[in-house]
Amino acid sequence: MTPQPHRLDRTVTIHASRETVFRFFTDSPRWASWWGAGSTIDPAPGGQVLIRHPGGVEVTGKIVEIAPPQRIVFTYGNASGSPIPPGGSTVTIELERQGTGTRLHLIHTFADATQRDHFVQGWRYQLAVFGNIVSDEANAGAAARVDDWFRGWSEPDAAARERLFAGLVSADLQFRDRYSHLDGMADLLPHITAAQHFMPGVQLRRDGDVRHCQGTVLADWTATADGQPRGRGTNVFVVGGDGKFTSITGFWAK
Repeated sequence: MTPQPHRLDRTVTIHASRETVFRFFTDSPRWASWWGAGSTIDPAPGGQVLIRHPGGVEVTGKIVEIAPPQRIVFTYGNASGSPIPPGGSTVTIELERQGTGTRLHLIHTFADATQRDHFVQGWRYQLAVFGNIVSDEANAGAAARVDDWFRGWSEPDAAARERLFAGLVSADLQFRDRYSHLDGMADLLPHITAAQHFMPGVQLRRDGDVRHCQGTVLADWTATADGQPRGRGTNVFVVGGDGKFTSITGFWAK
């Protein structure tokens, strides 16, 4: 094997569990979702790797090592033989738990420094696409969780409200808006009780579709009481790898 002394390193954090992230290295439809239609992977030592970029460039390789859910190693080379021959470079991807999310560390080794430099921007782009596609799948139920957050503010039963939020937000949730500066469930729950006392009958509802990018969700909302508008705005939700909201910031429209 030709020596590959030139190394490219790239690290990103993904708001999903390692198990969720690793599925995109073992399932051909998921593999193709971040590389291009027709890309396939056989997730076993010696298994074939095929990447079909949207621009028509085709890459082949073989699995050298696979250890779910923490590590995969495969060779990487152009089917055409240029600029990298088949087997001419090696990709190692390692996954580590980081809080409730995942730290992905990519190492790509090359025989030639020029080849390495050529791939720097490519991996910067490709891992951004990858992180968002994984987060999209992990947060497919984000709209329903956002609806539960708004619904909880008008839930009259304190015990039911606590159960709802226990499955929805992290214990150390930070919530900020014009009238809230809260840290943790112990701060959130009595604040909502007070809000119901001083603003009886107010209902919060999501207004339109949520927008999601890399584990952050935007949702517009409206507030009504007795059928009359009382306010509107936008909330920014940060989602942890376990699907719970870790931070919420609310912006009231003027």
